[in-house]
Amino acid sequence: MPRYDTQTALIVVDVQNDFADPSGTLYVKDGERTVPVLNREIDAAQTAGAAVIYTQDWHPPDTPHFAKDGGVWPVHCVRETWGAELQRELVVAGSVVRKGSNGEDGYSGFTMRDPETGETKPTELHRLLQERGVEQVVVGGLATDYCVKATAVDARALGYPTTLLVAAVRAVDLQPRDGERAIEEMRAAGVTVE
Repeated sequence: MPRYDTQTALIVVDVQNDFADPSGTLYVKDGERTVPVLNREIDAAQTAGAAVIYTQDWHPPDTPHFAKDGGVWPVHCVRETWGAELQRELVVAGSVVRKGSNGEDGYSGFTMRDPETGETKPTELHRLLQERGVEQVVVGGLATDYCVKATAVDARALGYPTTLLVAAVRAVDLQPRDGERAIEEMRAAGVTVE
């Protein structure tokens, strides 16, 4: 189990109904099984005085991110809908960073990318971590091969020692073994895989 302290943050990535509920529009197989693991981690983090921060896809109804508008993904996590809500059994005990709210690709909790121009801009996550004096992060959530990987790799690029909670992630696996490859990519980027 990772060691939490006041200079650590647990980042819970996109544990939302559209990903974590079998009736979600972009359900990640066994995504709901991350919730009890994450709830234990949230409790441990809170007990140790660590920050807990959640990321949340918050898309408009029309965006080049969606297949219907030229992207690759089915419509998911449209703001103000059931699908965008954090999964109801997940303990929410910290700040929520919303991403993709202006139609950007919001894979990483740290950055959003305009799908047409490729321009990236930061979310508020890095600033929140700095304000709280966070020096290391622990990451779990959905999905291993997209938002979790992008968030963990960006955290390392920003200089945070980063730990991935393998028991608290699940992969989309558009191609077989995408999740396994994503874990190897994170490891290669310097992420500690636990």
